[in-house]
Amino acid sequence: MEKRKTVIITGASRGIGRAMAVLFASEGYHVLFTYNRSRTEAYKTHNDLKKKGQSVAVCKTDITKRKQTDLMVERCIKLFGSVDILINNAGIAQQKLFSDIAEKEWDMMMNINLKGVFNCTQSVLKHMLVQKEGKIINVSSIWGMVGASCEVHYSAAKAGVIGMTKALAKELAPANVQVNCIAPGIVQTDMLDSFSDEELNALKQQTPLMKLGSPEDIASCALYLASEGADFITGQVISPNGGFVI
Repeated sequence: MEKRKTVIITGASRGIGRAMAVLFASEGYHVLFTYNRSRTEAYKTHNDLKKKGQSVAVCKTDITKRKQTDLMVERCIKLFGSVDILINNAGIAQQKLFSDIAEKEWDMMMNINLKGVFNCTQSVLKHMLVQKEGKIINVSSIWGMVGASCEVHYSAAKAGVIGMTKALAKELAPANVQVNCIAPGIVQTDMLDSFSDEELNALKQQTPLMKLGSPEDIASCALYLASEGADFITGQVISPNGGFVI
């Protein structure tokens, strides 16, 4: 009987992370997902999935703190026996003129969007390297690929995630650990709450497929990268963006 795989998904109380948790659980994975502030949303997702008989656990984790990411992984192994896939999804965004970005805002962006990936990845690698297999999927952004005006700190952090993905993929390949990156385009999540209908329609017009992405579009991409069908894929940036960036 084939071993049931276990996935850790960070920042899965809502949006893309929640869609990933729902999809992976429905596909028979053991799922441990994290939240930091959105406890109510996280436990609603957890309870909804549990009612369906799916194998899930939720863990409050501040990914900027190494002790907490270590405890997250230890809890996962205690509950499910292993950690086979890590999806570094947790992140924040902010729109602001570069000249107006405060040092603390720059530091917070780097701590959550880049250092958090570093912490979670080092925490799981202690176990993946012993297993001699594993998959790490980092969530970046098209703005990490091409940059976004008024989102310099966000773009810089997400570009760092792409660079980390490529370098780590080379380093971990001999250990049979694949590292890939998803760089979503414009996706309908609460990160777009500040956009007017007119602005959202303009973004649709700029997208060749004439629509915005859904969290489920990104979750499907992650599910593929986690599968055995992606065993020969590493160090790649896959960008589900409707043709917005080609």
